[in-house]
Amino acid sequence: MVFNIRDSGKRRIKTDFTRDVKKVENMWIPMSDGAKLSACMWIPVDAEENPVPAILEYLPYRKNDFTAIRDSVRHPYFAGHGYASIRVDIRGAGDSDGILLDEYLKQEQDDALDVLSWLTNQPWCTGLVGMIGKSWGGFNGLQVAARNHPALKTIITLCSTDDRYADDVHYRGGNLLASDMLWWASTMFAYNARPQDPKVVGESWKGNWLDRLKNTPPFVEEWVRHQRRDDYWKHGSICEDYSDMQIPVFAVSGWQDGYTDSVFRLLEHLPKESKGLIGPWAHEYPEVATPEPAIGFLQEALRWYDHWLKGIDTGIMDEPKLISYIQKSELPAVSYDERPGKWVADPAWPSPHVEGQNWWLSDGRITTDIPKGSGEKILIPSVQEHGFYSGVFCPFGQPGDLPADQRLENGKAVVFTSEPLKESLELLGHPVFHAVLSANQEDALLSVRLMDKAPSGESTLISWGMLNLTHRNSHEYPEKLEPGKKYQIKVRLDSLGQEIPAGHRLEVALSPTYWPSAWPSPKPVDLTLYMGESTCMELPVRIPQPEDKDCGHFQAPETAQVMERDVIRKEERTREVIHNPINGVWTLSDFSDEGARRLPSNGVQYESKNKNTWTIKENDPLSAHVRCEWELTLGRKNWKTRLETVSEMWSDETKFYLVNTLTAYEAGEKVFNKTWKSKINRDHV
Repeated sequence: MVFNIRDSGKRRIKTDFTRDVKKVENMWIPMSDGAKLSACMWIPVDAEENPVPAILEYLPYRKNDFTAIRDSVRHPYFAGHGYASIRVDIRGAGDSDGILLDEYLKQEQDDALDVLSWLTNQPWCTGLVGMIGKSWGGFNGLQVAARNHPALKTIITLCSTDDRYADDVHYRGGNLLASDMLWWASTMFAYNARPQDPKVVGESWKGNWLDRLKNTPPFVEEWVRHQRRDDYWKHGSICEDYSDMQIPVFAVSGWQDGYTDSVFRLLEHLPKESKGLIGPWAHEYPEVATPEPAIGFLQEALRWYDHWLKGIDTGIMDEPKLISYIQKSELPAVSYDERPGKWVADPAWPSPHVEGQNWWLSDGRITTDIPKGSGEKILIPSVQEHGFYSGVFCPFGQPGDLPADQRLENGKAVVFTSEPLKESLELLGHPVFHAVLSANQEDALLSVRLMDKAPSGESTLISWGMLNLTHRNSHEYPEKLEPGKKYQIKVRLDSLGQEIPAGHRLEVALSPTYWPSAWPSPKPVDLTLYMGESTCMELPVRIPQPEDKDCGHFQAPETAQVMERDVIRKEERTREVIHNPINGVWTLSDFSDEGARRLPSNGVQYESKNKNTWTIKENDPLSAHVRCEWELTLGRKNWKTRLETVSEMWSDETKFYLVNTLTAYEAGEKVFNKTWKSKINRDHV
């Protein structure tokens, strides 16, 4: 996870604001139980004489170092336009009190309510508050909004989800997301072990650090204990009762983000004033995101906040419910600097401009012709190494994040291909795969890939989805399969905004494996697919509209000046697929050196390195193994700390095995070492 600011040369730096701004480096916000949270604030210097609304960002990622650079371009910008912009570290993070025991706990929400109450009682605040956040901050923005604090009038949520089970880094389609479950847990395992800053909290930092090291658990243990959609995941999932959401939401994401789907659900279910924006971007703010075009998102955020927090008619409520970006077809690449395309406008979601179009699978082909009386059936065998070229689940915009040419995968799956299209298609929304199939095992999964095949042969992955077939009726109450029995199933693929040009072909690939995205079934699986009127790919075809040409006229990206920083070591990324044909072992090795930086403002130097390794052996699903390693350093001249973590996960037919080791050093001397071990029963996964 990289918190740097990309500069494409197209971003404008704004320095002439309407209000002069001061920064409060550290302030303490009291909680109702006596704890206190650490915050910093950018605010107009005359706010006590002329009070302003507040904008809150609430994160576990350390305001004084890890997010300081990104915070510097955004919060002063809001303050310069007449807001108090507050960045708070949640309990157990940064210099705040306590220990962070898990994601999105009720305690985190309760603390946020205390923060909102504190803000409304400040003499410089009008009593009106908005929230903004990407990823974790987008998640908790939705969750806090559902608690209905009277001061919170609106939120902007980016790259987030309303459904913690079905649409996050833990499980997808009821499958354990092997690519991200342990990686994200290992990330927080390392992040949570960082100490408070002695320059801020004084001599208590050491005792507090040792307390965090001893008592902060590896989150992955709890996540693997809950393999079905139970109350653990329902907590914090606002989709459980959308009626809890009483305020308007501006929901933002990008086609390369892992959380695009939630924008569509939020627009369908939240208050009618809510709006959505989807660009071509990765998991990042749209004013600095890749691929281009980046947009003047901070100006759009101000238009939203000015309307809801200042009562100014900015015209934003007269604009379409959803503005999204239809990407033009591109040959496959693991990184794109730019995605050509066009902005389109939809007045509602579901959109009256989008209709489902069925493409049936038959005889190795995908066609719009309805098959008549087909009794054909096709065997789909397990190939355990299928999926290595799928790209990362949630790209942050690093080189190598995206899927490679799918010809590298298609020989390991059963593929259906259309004839060349006679006319271009524009797709917006969710493809849905419908099928009748059977399996030869009680536990099985189905992965589905949708591709754009160029006339020259290259195959670009444009959407994918997967389903744990024991979850075919319910994620909460899974049911074993009866081998040989036919089942009607439905797999919803990730949303997309994509043009398929005339002359290109559509491809659909099916497999009972998708490593390392899906943890393999306990035994090798053969699926049988039955052709006929019930086996098809439903595509969301959008009809272009005249009003499309009037939308998407965004201003150029604009931010405040990025803070001064010294780059000690630049970031570096390598990602390699390694095949040993002698022993049949396949390995994906992903290494990120996220660089080293020093902040002259407080003297802090921080750096991080992360290596992740996924391995599997041909024909052996129980050989699946994940190893995640982190090294973090943090300190200044007379204060140096280093953390090293190793997290591993593997399974047999009945259990998952987890081992997490944490080692901490102060001034080069080891001060802590502990290993957590657990084994957890497999539950229909």
